[in-house]
Amino acid sequence: MAKRARSEESGEDRLIARYFRPIARHPGAFDLIDDAATLAPPPGHELVLKVDAIVGQVHFFEDDPADAVARKALRVNLSDLAAKGAKPVGFLLTLALPAGVTSKWLAAFSRGLASDARRYGCPVLGGDTVRTPGPAMISVTAFGTVPKGAMVHRFGARTGDHVFVTGTIGDAVLGLKLRTGEGKRWALGASERKHLASRYLVPQPRNGIAKSVLAYATASMDVSDGLAGDLAKLCRASKVGAQIDVARVPLSKAARSVLARNGRLIEAMLSGGDDYEVLCTVPPRKAAAFQTAARMAGVPVTAIGRIVKGEGAHFLRADGKPLSFKRASFSHF
Repeated sequence: MAKRARSEESGEDRLIARYFRPIARHPGAFDLIDDAATLAPPPGHELVLKVDAIVGQVHFFEDDPADAVARKALRVNLSDLAAKGAKPVGFLLTLALPAGVTSKWLAAFSRGLASDARRYGCPVLGGDTVRTPGPAMISVTAFGTVPKGAMVHRFGARTGDHVFVTGTIGDAVLGLKLRTGEGKRWALGASERKHLASRYLVPQPRNGIAKSVLAYATASMDVSDGLAGDLAKLCRASKVGAQIDVARVPLSKAARSVLARNGRLIEAMLSGGDDYEVLCTVPPRKAAAFQTAARMAGVPVTAIGRIVKGEGAHFLRADGKPLSFKRASFSHF
């Protein structure tokens, strides 16, 4: 009986059993045998839901390591949960795979996914697997929890609030330019090139700052489409303006090296996207406490400007003149 039942399994069933059932550790996943999963938030909490997809030749190259692709697919969603002040609790995975995907690729993909699921406490709960004639598409629907009514929105910023950003800005777009050959003439050392390439390929979600965002921020969102454009979205949602000191925007050593040789790249660095840092606003009376909490969580934060009356995000150079953008952010359409 067992042998006959196995022979009736579809190719999709075998793929799930081999690569994803071993990493479905949450009891509500039911070993991926059922058609659905269950997930209950802790008492007094509610779920925060987020979905993002990455597509081959748009968000990653088809020859990128499969484990890194898996990490990117999960981490871009975890970044959004961090910006909402949410604790990750699980995710659903949809894979649309082209013909020619090998067992070696799938094994590496599932290893990368399992590693990050353990690292961030965010287990796979279920999903779907289909064949596509186009490039690979990986969609993750991530779930987090916050105390009821406490999720931090992108609206809520108030005049006078400090504008903070985590980590560094601009590395990912420079890493992409290195990958496409645009940066081949940059005089960078091997470690600097590796840093920039890694920041594009494998984001670093700032989930350690989620509790600090929840406690102190009036508005928050992750920087996925570029600092300039995403700040403009936050301002539009909050019906305020922002004034940013470009010189205070945190840059990595590698990014500063590139900028020293080509100052015009500052526009691309502020608008290029794929940073996956947290952008938030904090009242002046809470700014010091927020910085202390972030430092204790091991997440670097930098105050880069203020929320002001008016509309739009204005980036000012050291001489006080505004920096203009041909394109403030990445857009798919």
